[in-house]
Amino acid sequence: MADDHSPNDAGTRLPRWDLRDLFPAPDSKEFAAALSSIEAESKTFAAKYQDKVGKLSGQQLGEAIEAYEKISQLEARVRAYADLTRAIDNEKSGWAVDVADKLRKASEQTLFFTIEINNMREGDLFEKISAPKLAHYGPWLAKTRLLREHQLSEEVEKYRRQMDPVTEDAWGRLYDQLMIDLRFKVGGKELTEGETLNIIDNDPDPKKRREAFAEFTRVLGENKKTFALVTNTLADLKSLDDRWRDYEKPDDSRHLDNQIDRETVEALAKTVRDNYSKTSHRYYAWKAKKVGVARLHPADRNAPLPGQKGREYTWDEAKEIVLAAYAKLSPELAAIGKRFFDEGWIDAAPRAGKDSGGFSHPATPDTHPYILLNFFGSAGDVMTLAHELGHGIHQVLASGQGHLKSDTPLTLAETASVFGEMITFRELLARETDLTVRRNMIAQKVEDMLNTVVRQTAFFTFEQLVHEERREKGELSSERISDLWQKTQLESLGPAVNLDVEGAQNLWMNVPHFIHTPFYVYAYAFGDCLVNALYDAYEKTPDKEDFAQKYTTLLKAGGTKRHDTAVADFGLDTNDPLFWKKGLSVIERYIDELVALDSKLEVDSKNAKTFNGAASKDAANDDKPEVTPKKPAARGPSP
Repeated sequence: MADDHSPNDAGTRLPRWDLRDLFPAPDSKEFAAALSSIEAESKTFAAKYQDKVGKLSGQQLGEAIEAYEKISQLEARVRAYADLTRAIDNEKSGWAVDVADKLRKASEQTLFFTIEINNMREGDLFEKISAPKLAHYGPWLAKTRLLREHQLSEEVEKYRRQMDPVTEDAWGRLYDQLMIDLRFKVGGKELTEGETLNIIDNDPDPKKRREAFAEFTRVLGENKKTFALVTNTLADLKSLDDRWRDYEKPDDSRHLDNQIDRETVEALAKTVRDNYSKTSHRYYAWKAKKVGVARLHPADRNAPLPGQKGREYTWDEAKEIVLAAYAKLSPELAAIGKRFFDEGWIDAAPRAGKDSGGFSHPATPDTHPYILLNFFGSAGDVMTLAHELGHGIHQVLASGQGHLKSDTPLTLAETASVFGEMITFRELLARETDLTVRRNMIAQKVEDMLNTVVRQTAFFTFEQLVHEERREKGELSSERISDLWQKTQLESLGPAVNLDVEGAQNLWMNVPHFIHTPFYVYAYAFGDCLVNALYDAYEKTPDKEDFAQKYTTLLKAGGTKRHDTAVADFGLDTNDPLFWKKGLSVIERYIDELVALDSKLEVDSKNAKTFNGAASKDAANDDKPEVTPKKPAARGPSP
């Protein structure tokens, strides 16, 4: 396994992942054999089952699904290898597209299967589900049949799949290539997107942050017409698909895929918006006061507090902290997490041609997940490691469900990742005794939570506005998209953040979720509020071991449970109107704790100055010769 030096410590080496557990190499005979096998097995499957699914017995249908799962898992393995290879070397994009095209053509052979399953009458399927082989796939069948009312004919579905590479996928690839190729001149150097954002978010020097922000947004602005074209085209393609599939709202297809109703999502979004003043507005007003300005520059929103030098961590320190946090929750989870470090499942070295950001790719149940991040050594990077490791552990545990049932709905997909962040933060906080550092850590945690809940809800609102206006009024100019962006950001961040700064209007251009996974972002807010309530239950329970067992069971369920049933064992009810408020109250309590601690530090500082001033006077008097005061003359009685 190759390593790179950590940016903050020449003695620490950063890992690159080892993909040989998937395939030896892109040009290996094993990889070529897998592609050939997928094609051959898909044709055999079609010859055996096409136009016959509705006539199969329960046992036979279970066997057919088992065969379908085997083919799907091999497809996923090949796709994972291509995606992960491209993620660390964007020069491999063309090769990855060719692989995806071969997989798409093979999948056309098996496309009929889910269509014929959905064409079965409910009563007929109910009679067959008692067969053990079919009952095993009950959760997958239920999820598959959710799409029944929005399914098109087999011919049209096949046409849509054939068109993907030259429609949505092509526009997504254009966006990725544009972002990868962009370079930003900061401090006399040409930097990548990830390197530039690291300066904006973490550099203690406000001049450097502002320089990086100005350059980053300037370069985005130079490409605004292309970004607007991509955004408009994808919104129009989605509108067309939604009309064919009879989805009323742009975000309805995402809700159905997440197994959640529109009303629940809107209740979450409304609760977050209604509490902006108690969360983001309040915090940023406090931070602006600490910075000594009326309004924060956008580059100061996530920046260290004045006089605060961000603590830097080596890779080994980050590893030890995160694993220690998981071990306190559950030794079983920590043992799984340790494998990611020991067995080459993580790629943490920043470099040109590598994707920015971070993710955990599940790969396949018969292999293991892979984590990508770009580690620069900040506290935020430690939290990113904790976040992605949570995903990875979740994916390992869910793999026991098998390929078709392991995929977790987005409403629960962020549970383990956000919970991992929470326990890691508490671990970092428990190790710190300096009150000023603790205050700064709490401030950073509040910012992380606001970015997860408030910002992502604002992103969701922005997406709704863009897609709805595109449908109602036609193509949006880049300026109009920026106007909608500014509107939602001002509402969410509040008056203490200065969005009049040139370039702030361009920041919608570097949110890849808008391009690749429309309306995904509310899952972050959903997951954070859910985890806040879950962590509150963890802190209050006297039986931590019982909680850990229930939590592990939740993760092992994979895609077999909805969010509401999954958390019921913890006494939580996501249908309760007060549930989301409970999650937000955790953020409010952190802000209360932050303000109280900051007030104490200010009082202590004033007392120290008073004491030091008095001590200085005493010291000055100590330098003078001691004089015995004379007795005052006796006074007579007052008149």
